[in-house]
Amino acid sequence: MPLGRRALEIAAAGAHSMLMSGPPGAGKSMLASRLPGILPNLTREEALETSRIHSVSGILQNGRLVVRPPYRAPHHSASLPAIVGGGAKARPGEVSLANNGVLFLDELPEFSRSCLESLRQPIETGSISIARAAHHTTYPARFQFIGAMNPCRCGYLGDPERSCRKAPRCGEDYAAKISGPMLDRMDLCVQIDPLSPIEISRAPKGEDSATVRCRVERARKRQIDRQGVPNAQVSPDDLEMDDDARSLAEQASERLRLSNRGITRLIRVSRTIADLEGTQSIQRHHVAEALTFRRR
Repeated sequence: MPLGRRALEIAAAGAHSMLMSGPPGAGKSMLASRLPGILPNLTREEALETSRIHSVSGILQNGRLVVRPPYRAPHHSASLPAIVGGGAKARPGEVSLANNGVLFLDELPEFSRSCLESLRQPIETGSISIARAAHHTTYPARFQFIGAMNPCRCGYLGDPERSCRKAPRCGEDYAAKISGPMLDRMDLCVQIDPLSPIEISRAPKGEDSATVRCRVERARKRQIDRQGVPNAQVSPDDLEMDDDARSLAEQASERLRLSNRGITRLIRVSRTIADLEGTQSIQRHHVAEALTFRRR
């Protein structure tokens, strides 16, 4: 699972959205649950904002300030009001409860289409508007989105040991439940393949969360010092690239037919990889690695 761990570190460092795909038991949910442990503490302003939202929702524990990024993982049966907020008093939904933290949706295609499409606004703007007959309320909703999905409904498309009886149509129909615009908003897309018992026994011991978190914090500090926001929120026009890196990005955008949004996200991820390396400008190998996490 080295590729998955690397993607998670990049996502944490730049506050990037990420979509994981792989069969049941591959470790997608486990990876997502590790993300909060490698994220930096909330700033004073973020802690106050997050605590206010949790207080309004009645989930603030003993009136204590929330200092760590929240982690929300609603079930795929959750209703639209539960996700975006609503009710008679327009209470915050999961997108706002995850503000300044992580919103993890497991079995992504199993969520209703209306729930998935409702995420597009907060992913882009960092806020959610709830309209009711008597009032109109806007809540903060700047969360880091992490999604996970099986390759098909049964989960075994492409599995070397168990076959999908309806392949390849099963996978195509399942993936089609997630719209193109929603997929276009994913900064990183990564395939998580399960390890065999032999591979698990031979795999070297991974780094602990504290070590990874130190790298993430250093990279995030570079971003805040440079532009005031994480790379996931910065304009690509403000990011410096050398000529070789720019040339590769342009070639890739033509070959992969990337949308303007896709190009923007490619450059942002490249910048985060450079920050993890401590490099001032984006170089060709940073773009090359970022391309491994683009949806084909």
